[in-house]
Amino acid sequence: MQGNLNEIDIRSILQLIELGQRTGELFVETYSSPPIPARAYSPAHLQREMASSQSSWFVFCANGQLVYAGGSPDGNLTRLREYLRYYQLDHLIDQIQRSAFETTNAPEYGCLWQLLENHLIAPEQGRSILRKMVYETLFDLLSLHQGSFIFDMGPALSPQLMTLEMAAPLSKTAKQVQEWKQFYPHLQSPHQCPALTDVESLQAELPPKAFNTLNRLCDGKTSLRQMSRYLHRDLVPIARVIHPYIKQGRVQILSAPNSSSGGDRLVDTGLRPATARIPRIVCIDDERTIRKTIELMLKPHGYEITSFGSSLKALSLVFPLKPDLILCDIAMPEPDGYELCAMLRKSRAFRQTPIIMLTGRDGFIDRVRARMVGATDYLTKPFGEQELLMLLETYIGPGIDGPIPSVDTSLDDPALEV
Repeated sequence: MQGNLNEIDIRSILQLIELGQRTGELFVETYSSPPIPARAYSPAHLQREMASSQSSWFVFCANGQLVYAGGSPDGNLTRLREYLRYYQLDHLIDQIQRSAFETTNAPEYGCLWQLLENHLIAPEQGRSILRKMVYETLFDLLSLHQGSFIFDMGPALSPQLMTLEMAAPLSKTAKQVQEWKQFYPHLQSPHQCPALTDVESLQAELPPKAFNTLNRLCDGKTSLRQMSRYLHRDLVPIARVIHPYIKQGRVQILSAPNSSSGGDRLVDTGLRPATARIPRIVCIDDERTIRKTIELMLKPHGYEITSFGSSLKALSLVFPLKPDLILCDIAMPEPDGYELCAMLRKSRAFRQTPIIMLTGRDGFIDRVRARMVGATDYLTKPFGEQELLMLLETYIGPGIDGPIPSVDTSLDDPALEV
């Protein structure tokens, strides 16, 4: 079962899965535009920012019931860490061996299972977190109006921590989506960050406990979505409390900060922070014209670029380079881009490295396959300079200001190509 969301909505798709008592995995992807760098933010871009920050979702079902749901990427475990913060147990993630779950197609779920298996959290805590993850994902999915989906029947996600009937979550979430629309235009995205602007009068007006909570969370860095995770409350009730103060101008709404490994977009999307050193990019493509074009696009903007003309050469030379991001063509001689991506993901050195697949085909199935082998994102050829730069800025930050000299690695010598 596959199609477009302008033909059938998410709620109907899930109801069909329930009626057919189907087991498998639903993958949903939006037609998102290239991500917007934080410095280019404006209120008119909020909807695009939300779509680009998380443009694909997975829903796992067993016999027509919900087992788990999450967005992509979910391998950074930020969402799970933030839910655990409510119990003051977020530090426990660091006690889990990542090798035990990172190779699965649902690492967040695997980490939650490891926490339970090692008796680091109580079963009721695990079920509560999992239930809220499902509801959070359903909220995003039921808010979509365009995109593509595919339901792949297969074995159930194992082990099963719990299952949820479809009817109640779908009904409750659909109601919340409608209520959320009442906050427009003041609130347009769960990733917006409220900040107090009238601290003194609010402190005098509100009870101490209420003010302290509001002042602690409305810091301009914590998103509404994060607040719901920290407090274990639904998004809509939190928005309902803050909305009147926004209308009065006593709370200002900011865009989500582009931060490092601890928030929503890792505060978080799993994105790496920009560093003082030159970001290092590796490009693997058997077309020399594409490699040279990418080099010409990136070097003037402060990125170090090393190119390989074959996947075999890349495998032998990429490890000592320790790139911040890898651009990998799909259609190459063996091993092709899918196989190369899967091989790199098996190595601890590249489990967290963003891998962007380059493809001349804008096919939904191709993108699903890329996601299944661990690709972070994809870029359809032909692409423009701004499109490529926006993608890089999203995942590793901007390059060092000003052009940089070519790196003398001799790896671009045609004589070295396999």
